This record gives sequence, C-alpha cells and structure tokens, in this order.
Amino acid sequence: MTIADAATAWSWNPATDIQQMWAFPFMVNAFRAGTVVAVLAGVIGWFMVLRRQSFAGHTLSAVAFPGAAGATLLGVSAVYGYFAFCVGAALIIAAIPRAGHDTGSEEAAVTGTVQAFLLASGFLFIALYKGFLGGVNSLLFGSFLGITTTQVDVLAAAAAAVLVVLAVIGRPLLFASVDPAVAAARGVPVRVLAALFLVVLGVATAATSQITGALLVFALLVMPAAAAQNLTPRPSLGMALAVVIALAVTWSSLTVAYYSPYPIGFFVTTFAFACYMASWGVRLLRERSGGTSGAAAAGTPAPELWTAGGLL
Repeated sequence: MTIADAATAWSWNPATDIQQMWAFPFMVNAFRAGTVVAVLAGVIGWFMVLRRQSFAGHTLSAVAFPGAAGATLLGVSAVYGYFAFCVGAALIIAAIPRAGHDTGSEEAAVTGTVQAFLLASGFLFIALYKGFLGGVNSLLFGSFLGITTTQVDVLAAAAAAVLVVLAVIGRPLLFASVDPAVAAARGVPVRVLAALFLVVLGVATAATSQITGALLVFALLVMPAAAAQNLTPRPSLGMALAVVIALAVTWSSLTVAYYSPYPIGFFVTTFAFACYMASWGVRLLRERSGGTSGAAAAGTPAPELWTAGGLL
C-alpha cells in the first residue's frame, strides 16, 4: 500500500483529516518514527552545525547506503550494515591524526576520501548482488511506510542512548566546539570529545537512515539546526528551536505526502529549505535593524554566555 492508495481528498477539517490518517497503523508508526527522528536530528544536528562538521554528517549519512548494500549482499539485515559502516566511517575520520593548524582542511580531505571509497564500494556491492534491487530507492530516500512497532522501539532506544551521551558530554563539548584552544588549555579533552561526537553522530545517522534513507537524514540534520542558529545564539534555545523546526517539517511532510501522490522526500527537503531561507530573512532584518551583535548574527554563542567552566 502507498500513501496515495490510502488517501482521500483533504477535507479542510483538521480533526477529521488527522483521524483519517491515523486510522491506518502504518501512518501511526510513521508519525511515531518521524517524531523520534526529528528530536534526535534536531539536537545532534545543532552540535554538528556549530562544530562546522556538516560535511562529516553528510558523509556518515551517505555511507549508510553502501552499508545497507553490503549487508544485503551478505544476506543479513540492512540494519547491521547501517551501523557497521556509519560507526566505522566515524572511527576512521576521528582516528586519523591531524598535523599543523589547518585541521579543518585535513578533516575535510579525510572525510571526502572516506566518502568516495565507501560510495564506490556500495556500487560494487550492487553490481555483485544478483537479486532484486527494488529496494535501492528506499536505501537512498527511505520510506515511512511499512514501519513496524519493533522498528520504532529500536529507533527510540537508539535515540535515547544518543541523547543520554550528549547530555553527559554536552557542556564540555559545547566549550570545545566554540573555542577548542581555550578548552584544551583548561584541561578539556578536546580530541576525545571530537572522536566521541563523531561516533555518536554515526550511531544517530545509522539509526535514522533505515527509516529516512541515506539522503533525507542529512536534510533533517543540517537545515533545522542551521535555521535555529540563524535565529538565536543561545545553546538551549537553539537546540529547542532546531527540534521544533524538525518536528514541524516532519509532521507537515507526512501529512502533505499522505494526501498527494508525490514522495515524502521532496516535501521534507522543500519544507526544511523553506524554514532555512526564512531564518535568513529574519537574520538579515535583525542585522539591518542593529538588533544583534556580531556573535549573535553569526549564530555563535555570545561572549556573555561564557562561565569559568564552560558555557551556559
């Protein structure tokens, strides 16, 4: 069954329309899974954008595809491939030592190399696989249809584990993200935190990619978080806004896709992009009116948020 098969015309009565959508178990699970994905992507995406590691996030989402393809080739569940490749790629990116001051360029080079090699491996796995490849689109673009209650529970457990880790390391990670040199001078284990964050990002990507696909998870990781950082430099408010935007994008995309014959991926990326562009409009208006400081306009926590031990 597809969304278009189950849907009828929009009645303009929200209560009736929601009741109709949720009469189908697959739509209930879709909203449950989408909610978990949105919360997880909003929080971890905020840190990813702050740390300027969007390219790393894109790579980890992209390598979910060869991971699933390799698992399919071996005849095991695609879930194992998602986690093996996403976490493995995160460990490789984190483990290679950086020399000199331009560590950002070195990380980008390593990340691009890992992405190119693993994507090429994915195409090789598909070429070697002799079975039916009708699920390739789902590997790339995902599908909220056919999500089981067990999948939602596993996704919720993985999201809870990731959020607990972020809650534990959040304060020093924020300190190390804003000013790694000062953080290192004060004894913060910057390198360990960077590696741990990449692993956590890999786990989050693997958990969500099996539902959103290798490409859509990146749209939810980067655009709501980037929009939130355009709107406020405050960490707690920024993360909350990123989650709210991701939830609005996910829920509205599911609803519109239910009442249309078009794929949900188009609506997710379109609505997220619209929110991002709107945030830029708000930011430009604030800059012209002189209502923000340079740090706030740049989406970076302002100096007044500093404390002796980190950031608020």
